[in-house]
Amino acid sequence: MSAPALPGTFSLGLVRGAAEIKQFFRIREQVIFTFAFPSLLMILLGSMLNSSMPGMAITTGQVLAAGMIGSGIVSTSFTSIGINLASDRELGALKRLRGTPMPAAAYFIGKIVLVGVTSVAQVVLMSVVGVLLFDLELPTDPVKLLTAAWVFLLGITSCTLLGIALGSVTRTVSGAVAVANLIYIALQFISGVFVTPITELPKVMVDIASFFPVKWICQGFRSVFLPAEAASQEMAGTWELPMVALVLTAWCAAGLLLAKLTFRWSNEGK
Repeated sequence: MSAPALPGTFSLGLVRGAAEIKQFFRIREQVIFTFAFPSLLMILLGSMLNSSMPGMAITTGQVLAAGMIGSGIVSTSFTSIGINLASDRELGALKRLRGTPMPAAAYFIGKIVLVGVTSVAQVVLMSVVGVLLFDLELPTDPVKLLTAAWVFLLGITSCTLLGIALGSVTRTVSGAVAVANLIYIALQFISGVFVTPITELPKVMVDIASFFPVKWICQGFRSVFLPAEAASQEMAGTWELPMVALVLTAWCAAGLLLAKLTFRWSNEGK
């Protein structure tokens, strides 16, 4: 009689993903911060800065809300994964995992499942806030829905891989929290998330932001939630969707390389 086939890496990864989701939602403080922080910023800033945009049938609050939906998935991917990975390594969970039969790939599939679920939830939550408080219109055009899908997938992939790299180079959870949030908040400011329209920012600041994913993720989501005329408020005067795809794809490749080069099982070494 032949031995029963062992579960494959993907199957184990899905099981691991279910465990990651359960563990995530059991830590109330983590859940509240992950979901509430971007939504709270949207509510506070949108309420203070909400005014009509000259010559357009949209408000600055809608522009801000659309961009912040994009930056929200950076919170659930880059920030959360960076902190989560640092925690797993500091607590010895990664070191113990290395000594089990579970492939390392299954661990990362589990993290990707976690990011996918939390990022979808984040987009839904922030979209509801945008609709209820700022009259943001949900997209119904198939082209816009397709754009939302590929911007979302490229965004969470690139930011998750960069989060893995961040969590690998920081030795402690507190260090990961400080570095991740510093990068996240700084990039939101220079990427025009908190300033509407983005043309109000110094060009050199936006040029620096153009090297990083946050600006392009938010620009992609603005193209989804805002009318075509709003593109005139972007630095280039258009949505630049081909450039959005190019930059985010490049960061997926760069993030994969950085994650591979920096990942370590423990603070003592590889």
